[in-house]
Amino acid sequence: MHYAFVAIVAMVGYVLGTFPSAIIVAKANGIDIMTQGSGNPGASNVARTLGWKRGAFVYVLDALKGVAAAVVGRLVAGDAGGYWCAAAAIVGHIFPVTRGFRGGKGVATGSGAITVLQPVLGAVLIVIWMAVGKTTKKASIASIVVTVAVPIGTAIIGVPAWELLAMTGLACLVAARHLPNLRRLRSGTEASLDGRAA
Repeated sequence: MHYAFVAIVAMVGYVLGTFPSAIIVAKANGIDIMTQGSGNPGASNVARTLGWKRGAFVYVLDALKGVAAAVVGRLVAGDAGGYWCAAAAIVGHIFPVTRGFRGGKGVATGSGAITVLQPVLGAVLIVIWMAVGKTTKKASIASIVVTVAVPIGTAIIGVPAWELLAMTGLACLVAARHLPNLRRLRSGTEASLDGRAA
């Protein structure tokens, strides 16, 4: 694996990650998603603000960023390249330089990447997210659960140490982005998927 290739795919991944899916979809519907609901430019906030269909559309767009990054990275620099490119896409989604480093939480982009890098685990995590989300009505709880499950599932599968470390690092980054959600959950002010706090 040539380090120049890794650097290139990482830059490509970052650029892919900065694509503002939620902002574009919301703006097309006359809404500035950065000032609505939680202010997070992600699928869950779009779903609460504009309905589940538009939220699902944003999720697909954000997940495709992760898919594209993982595929490009693998094609150019093998499995390690896939992880580097996917990681960069998640970072680009969370910290987009084009928007003052104010981005989303990285869950959708990460889920897209995992479906490429670890398809079975990715499918299981999607099912878990849907089950927890339906039960609790809280997208944040579902996202936190699957984020914690990522390194656990990776360890159970039995992957090389570097791969487990990569998954754990990304999971920690996404989990850190959910700290405000945890505070709102404790105070009972976290909005549910239907937009109501409970």
